[in-house]
Amino acid sequence: MAEAAAAVAALARRRRRWWQLRQQWSMLGVFEITADHAFFRLTTFIKEGVRASVQKGLNSAAPDALTTAHYRATDTQTHKGFSLQTLAAPVFQFLRQSLHISEEQFMNTLCSEENYLQFISNSKSKADFFITHDKRFFLKTQSRREVKFLLNKLQPYVSHLDKFPHSLLVRFLGVYQIVIPNEMKKYFIVMQSVFFPDERIDVRYDMKGCEVGRWTDPGTRETQVIKVLKDNNFQGQHIKKDWFLEQVRADTEFLQSLNVLDYSLLLAQQPLHHDELERKHSLANLVLPPVGGASVTCGSSVRGYGRGPGLAARPHGAAALSEHLPAPGNPGEIPLQEFRAHHRRLLPVCENAVHVLDGPQQRYFVGIIDVFTVYGLKKRLEHLWKTLRFRGRDFSTVSPRKYAPRFCRWIRARTD
Repeated sequence: MAEAAAAVAALARRRRRWWQLRQQWSMLGVFEITADHAFFRLTTFIKEGVRASVQKGLNSAAPDALTTAHYRATDTQTHKGFSLQTLAAPVFQFLRQSLHISEEQFMNTLCSEENYLQFISNSKSKADFFITHDKRFFLKTQSRREVKFLLNKLQPYVSHLDKFPHSLLVRFLGVYQIVIPNEMKKYFIVMQSVFFPDERIDVRYDMKGCEVGRWTDPGTRETQVIKVLKDNNFQGQHIKKDWFLEQVRADTEFLQSLNVLDYSLLLAQQPLHHDELERKHSLANLVLPPVGGASVTCGSSVRGYGRGPGLAARPHGAAALSEHLPAPGNPGEIPLQEFRAHHRRLLPVCENAVHVLDGPQQRYFVGIIDVFTVYGLKKRLEHLWKTLRFRGRDFSTVSPRKYAPRFCRWIRARTD
């Protein structure tokens, strides 16, 4: 009887916890894709197709160096009821490895038996957004034009990440096309979610560095609805990180070279726990290893990624520090300037470290997203129309040579 009662109580706790989680998801505009959901069949096919695609490459390591053939690679696999084409698979395996995401981790998370979540967005592109059950990976349907643009610019994108391994640009982890005969043909991309892990995140922003249409009514606390706020909601606040501005400048210069605009800075804030505040890194807890040691010993809350000859070849964690810093004769402190000199920084130990910045009291989740909007004829006409309608005001549709510096100026004014 006691065992039966304990089992019933445990089941009740699990159900209560699950109900609370689903309530939190719905507050965020996130809904579970269950068997009665319109996208359940599609997401089931995506999982099956991606699992087979990743399994095919499990026994082959990511290439040490990428070739033209890797960028042009395509692989189509036919399944019952659909086919899935994997585009530039070796390149994205290379990128996943650079983030220390193993193929098993990628497959087990993306292809888990757990249901995807649907993210309800106000995106003008009418794209569909899905999130893995743990919110680690983000899936977004894309137009053929957007996928073609990404694949054409994939080589400079990889080169930029190699030069700036701590770039704030969203990390693309895969590009696919799924075809369900007589029903649909969709491209979709897999990205690392900027807001992961999202526990204790209390506010989220999507900012473009302009004013027109850049306000979201935050609502009241009574509604308990969590919204993504915009530029004008960020008034009076600052990001306390000097390295941050340097990297934004480097990333926007790269995006300007691609002739794109309308990208956004995603930013979320998470209060640091008391123990995290106590472990804040300083020069005092960065020390060289004893003689014969394999790596630098770091404080428990930080790690470093260094620049190397290639993304996949770069060590991670504390070992990355020793690869690029001069080693004095005796153990001692490591100058933090050595990291800043090459756009390196200390990274917190977490699974999404490239998108995390630790300030004095807050942890910031930051990333630059929506990098597919090219300044072509359509956007030029939109710019002309908005110039007439919003005379003398800042709006998002301006040429890339104006968008990038304005984006940087906006961030500079809000960075301590």
